[in-house]
Amino acid sequence: MSTPLPADAAPICSARGCRAPAEWALRWNNPRLHTADRRKTWLACADHRSSLGDFLDARGFLREVTPLAGSPTLDW
Repeated sequence: MSTPLPADAAPICSARGCRAPAEWALRWNNPRLHTADRRKTWLACADHRSSLGDFLDARGFLREVTPLAGSPTLDW
């Protein structure tokens, strides 16, 4: 079980074991589980943007990549 981050904590990368500050929002959905308008979000640092994006894209899940500062409300 993970401990929730404090509201004022800086977002961190979603890559396993990475604690770097997030710079990118990778918006995705699994069409077999989610409606077409639903978006889930993974956060990525500069080093993991490509690997996380490639993982999602290979499965046909990646919908968009935006700078974190300009991303819409996050849905975990």
